[in-house]
Amino acid sequence: MDPELTSLAQSAGTTVVTLVATDAWHRTRDGLTRLWRRAQPERADTVAAELETCRADALAAAAADDRETLAELQAQWQGLMRRLLLAHPEAAAGLRALLTELDPEGAAAQQLTQRATASGRARIYQAGRDQHIAER
Repeated sequence: MDPELTSLAQSAGTTVVTLVATDAWHRTRDGLTRLWRRAQPERADTVAAELETCRADALAAAAADDRETLAELQAQWQGLMRRLLLAHPEAAAGLRALLTELDPEGAAAQQLTQRATASGRARIYQAGRDQHIAER
């Protein structure tokens, strides 16, 4: 799978689990259900039901400070997103737009992708921010 789509799926899974336990719950559910209706209409109702279950589990886990359950929910949604994007890579644009709409300051909006290829004796230095290299 394309590393950019993998990163998007990971970000989406984390964002979904975070948002289902907030006031953005209805917009999150409705947006994801629309996304699935466009890509996999036969799975849309199942995904909506899974979101309802996820919300109940996330609220209970947050109340109990159960980070393990939250991590499991994130992994579950990352997997669902990854499988959707594998089957329908064209859904990536809609997913990005939805994440930006739902969580404009969140991880999805700040996603950074870097690629580099080196051969021979070449060196590659990449950074998401400041970088200082002192070679002699």
